[in-house]
Amino acid sequence: MTRTTAAHGPRPVRPAFSDILRLGLLGIRTRGPRAALSALGISIGIATLVVVTAVPASSQRALMDQLSALGTNMLRVAPQANSDPPVVLPADADAMAARIGPVTGASAVANTHTTVLRSDRADPADASGISVLAARTNLLGAVHGTVRSGTFLTPTTARFPTVVLGFRAASRLGFDRVRPSPAGQNAGQVYIGGRWFTVIGVLDPLPLAPDLDSAVLVGWKAARDRLGFDGHPTVVYVTAREAQIEEVRAVLPATVHPQLPGLVQVSRPSDALAAKRATEQTLSVLLLGLAGVAVLVGGVGVANTMVVSVLERRREIGLRRALGASRRQIRGQFLAESVVLSALGGGAGTVFGAAGAAGYAVSQSWPVVIPTLALVAGGAGAVVVGMVAGVYPAVRASLLPPTEALAAV
Repeated sequence: MTRTTAAHGPRPVRPAFSDILRLGLLGIRTRGPRAALSALGISIGIATLVVVTAVPASSQRALMDQLSALGTNMLRVAPQANSDPPVVLPADADAMAARIGPVTGASAVANTHTTVLRSDRADPADASGISVLAARTNLLGAVHGTVRSGTFLTPTTARFPTVVLGFRAASRLGFDRVRPSPAGQNAGQVYIGGRWFTVIGVLDPLPLAPDLDSAVLVGWKAARDRLGFDGHPTVVYVTAREAQIEEVRAVLPATVHPQLPGLVQVSRPSDALAAKRATEQTLSVLLLGLAGVAVLVGGVGVANTMVVSVLERRREIGLRRALGASRRQIRGQFLAESVVLSALGGGAGTVFGAAGAAGYAVSQSWPVVIPTLALVAGGAGAVVVGMVAGVYPAVRASLLPPTEALAAV
């Protein structure tokens, strides 16, 4: 196509981008079945990319959650044993620990030095090994605990004579679960310090705080009002961001007991934290490798599709060149077809791949994780791959001599 001007003579017309795009879409429409198969091949490649990155990511998240359940972010703070005189933590030690920046939660328990009995007629020796502890209402979250039956202490129930039993303590005292009475009140009671306390909950085993399994937990205020508790915690449980757990551990002694930090013991981070970090790094490298391979395979598929398209359409190329189409226009047409095919296939593959990965994760009871890298590579990445993969076929088509193309069978 040419345009004649008085000053410069004939010169080629440069089509607008919208014209090139329409020309590429026309080529796809006129080759509907072939274009559909080409887009399907690209879609399968992109879906594979999403699946091979999303499924390991979901598996990784499930593994990380399991390792986190082993207490990778929890620290236990307690006075040094057998110190003379005994070390007493401040009454607000847990609140002081909570003010540390990376700390996400802090709770506390305290020994009330009282005895629990199944009834006022029971032998005191039957309760040996069971401790009565005053507990904050947020204790369960700090030790990653769950309630087997009933409920845990709340700001309301913690003010009244109510208790929650640890797993082993409940078994020793004859409670397997909390059974409400017909009147709506909990029928189970235990005898502590000469007073009756109503059992409102039984805990599941606590692997991160096994000493609480043999404890009877009383609300903080109820313990002060009814058991003569002095309000000083004996153990503080702290949860913090995993990346800064070592820094938190270093400052905890001076934070919870500024006068005698050397007499405060802080547990070291769980060995599971080191395992989690090593596993996370290894799996991240694996995900990047899988994504790179999948993108490469998808790009090769697009390039192969477009090369075959050029070979099949040599007569069309020769006819357009004979009618005046420039090499630039031929390159634009094939490049536009490559990009459109990649965009269509990439969009469909991203949707199908994400749906397949999500379905598999749900079937395995894993959290559904679709990495952003997979979505970007499936959408915008497919367009970029289509452009790169379409360059060679487009250039080859533009360099095809019209006479040779028209003579092709």
